[in-house]
Amino acid sequence: MAKKSKGTVGVIGLGIMGGSFAKNLTAAGWRVVGYDPSAAARRKAERAGVEIVKSAAEVAARAPTILTSLPKPQALMATAREIAAAKLKSKVFVEMSTFAIADKEKAQSVFAKAGHTMLDTPVSGTGAQAAAGDLVFYASGNPAIVKRLRPMFESFGRRVYDVGAFGNGSKMKYVANLLVAINNVASAEAMVLGMKAGLPPQVIFDLVKAGAANSRVFELRAPMMVKGTYNDVTMKIDVWDKDMQVIGDYARKIKVPTPMFDASKPVYLKAMKSGLGMKDTAAVCAVLEKQAKVKRGKRR
Repeated sequence: MAKKSKGTVGVIGLGIMGGSFAKNLTAAGWRVVGYDPSAAARRKAERAGVEIVKSAAEVAARAPTILTSLPKPQALMATAREIAAAKLKSKVFVEMSTFAIADKEKAQSVFAKAGHTMLDTPVSGTGAQAAAGDLVFYASGNPAIVKRLRPMFESFGRRVYDVGAFGNGSKMKYVANLLVAINNVASAEAMVLGMKAGLPPQVIFDLVKAGAANSRVFELRAPMMVKGTYNDVTMKIDVWDKDMQVIGDYARKIKVPTPMFDASKPVYLKAMKSGLGMKDTAAVCAVLEKQAKVKRGKRR
């Protein structure tokens, strides 16, 4: 009973991010009801104490507040339509994925017609940060609901910000992810420069971290670059490609030049063409290593 004392939260989408949301909420004392079409994701969440049900509509039927963490906007729309068709009493949906604002607005319209409220609340943080509860939430929409849900957000993240009208959360996420995209490639470029110069990878990491060149992205991704191992995925390159497309489309729409962001994209595309799409985004380092003809121990 102690684990159910704080209330019930639903989670639809139990992948790298959603699975961590569910696990950490359960550990913090919330009753969590979840669903994912992946049997492996369901099993992992169930081991963490999540109550697994058979559909997204069943999650919504059992919880007043539902978090959605989905891979594609089509999945969000299908979820919204399924829940709208279930004719449930009023619910709050907290949409936490990185999609185009127009896609979120379409889902919001479906939910609203069915009597539900949707918040646009993207997440700043990697899969590793999600697992550690080290996340920042950019909440946008109804301010009273954002305020009411603050204790829930603080149970599985570090900080929640109310950034105003619906859609502002996504706009802030585009800003943050633009910097992440650039800093990740910049980190790899610096690591490869140092390795080609003959410096040990661990020394490069330690000394950059100690100085003015350090960044949060470098701290998170450079350890993988040091090892040359990218299987412990915090963000898959093929998923990241979707996020970058969303950011680039929005920047073009509002006529903002993004020269550094644009320069980073070919490196991610090269990583995908090299068969690294399912690896962590830190694997851009492997692309630059190959181009620089860096020689080091066998990569696992």
